[in-house]
Amino acid sequence: MGAAPPQPTLTLITMLRLGVFNMGLGIMSLLTLGVLNRIMIEELRVPALVAAGTIAVHQFMAPARVWFGQRSDSRPILGYHRSGYIWIGIVSVSVTSFVALQVVWQLGLRIADGGWGPAVYPWVGLLGLLFAIYGLALSATSTPFTALLVDVSDEDSRSRLVGIGWAMLMVGIITGVIITSIVLKPLELNAPFEQVRSAVNRLFIIAPAVVCGLAVVSTAGIERKYSRLAQRSSRRDGDETMSFGKALKILTASRQTGLFFTFLLVLSLSLFMQDAVLEPYGGEVFGMTIAETTQLNAAFGMGTLLGLLTTGWWVVPRIGKQRTVVVGCSWAALCLLGITLSGLTGNPAVLLTAVFLFGTASGILTLGAIVLMLDLTVAETAGTFIGAWGLAQAIARGSATVLGGGVLDLGRALVRTVSGVAEVEQSQAFLAYGLVFTLQAIGMMVAIGLLRQVNIQEFQANAKAAITAALESDMD
Repeated sequence: MGAAPPQPTLTLITMLRLGVFNMGLGIMSLLTLGVLNRIMIEELRVPALVAAGTIAVHQFMAPARVWFGQRSDSRPILGYHRSGYIWIGIVSVSVTSFVALQVVWQLGLRIADGGWGPAVYPWVGLLGLLFAIYGLALSATSTPFTALLVDVSDEDSRSRLVGIGWAMLMVGIITGVIITSIVLKPLELNAPFEQVRSAVNRLFIIAPAVVCGLAVVSTAGIERKYSRLAQRSSRRDGDETMSFGKALKILTASRQTGLFFTFLLVLSLSLFMQDAVLEPYGGEVFGMTIAETTQLNAAFGMGTLLGLLTTGWWVVPRIGKQRTVVVGCSWAALCLLGITLSGLTGNPAVLLTAVFLFGTASGILTLGAIVLMLDLTVAETAGTFIGAWGLAQAIARGSATVLGGGVLDLGRALVRTVSGVAEVEQSQAFLAYGLVFTLQAIGMMVAIGLLRQVNIQEFQANAKAAITAALESDMD
């Protein structure tokens, strides 16, 4: 028997083509966290905790990623290990997002008719269920896609492929802003309900259709031509049995892993609490339309992209990883205070600038934290450790979204109590939102305090034995 023919290597054009899938995911994230949350909290007056809680349900579906990863390894669909899952998953994501929007309209009508009461609860439950299905569909498409990136690349090309993916995700968010601005531009602030519903329904048909098209264009023919799965078909390290309990055991196996995990948890909570409240802030305090508030996502995305690029090329090599994260957290805390104080001006340009600067801080601390995490990883269990972190981070992000909505509702209640009014006025609303942003800034400073206790040398000296023991006890 002759040797197997060499696999073709990925060209830059093919890498960019694969990145187009992430572009589609960026567009979908804008619809859920940039449009739907704004409509629920600002236009329909759904309590922020309920709006953020239902949307965040999809983040709590993260453990399903493991199951879909296993299935795509062993059970092909439509003749493919990865592509079939990717295509069916992205269509499911698109359909579910539109159905969820229809439930949102019904929820808003019930609140308008009779206020918050028992008639509303079944619709809230149904919306939560739909976002759970949305999260499962997202896992079904994104996990096999990530596995496809591993299948088609080698160590030399993988870092470039991941970097392009990150960049294209941000491009997707900006593209989503452009699509949203075009479709929703006719909508004025406080437009009639039926006009809002018609325009947003059109958006949730056009944008997901574009996303589905991008997914097919990005992946068609790639697996058949480039996949190395057949040559790498041995069982994987044990990542396949990952659960949240096992992830927690690994991440708290030694003092240093426990410290770094706590730091990452606080950092995630502090970084993502504004996910569900930033667009309503722009609408309520700055008088921005739905189309205009989506520009906040573009500002954040461009800032993050700038932060990622400058940090990797310039900041980390000069000041080191831990100092980079400290700089990023400190800068983020200042920017969050700036976002709060921008409410005093009521000027959307000031808010957009503050959000852009917060995006740069997010890029700096995100990249710094990632490269620091790689230092705090035992080579023999790298896949397991990073898989555990990914699972825990998804849960933390979902919790942050819920917490942001809850703190906003608490802020509104405090403003009403102090001012003695039944409805919070626009001039006072920035105080309620400011409570969310200020709490995030405090969290950033707590994260810095935790990071200062992390010792890479101590980790490398004793963490390997602790993590190995944790894995062995889990197998027992």
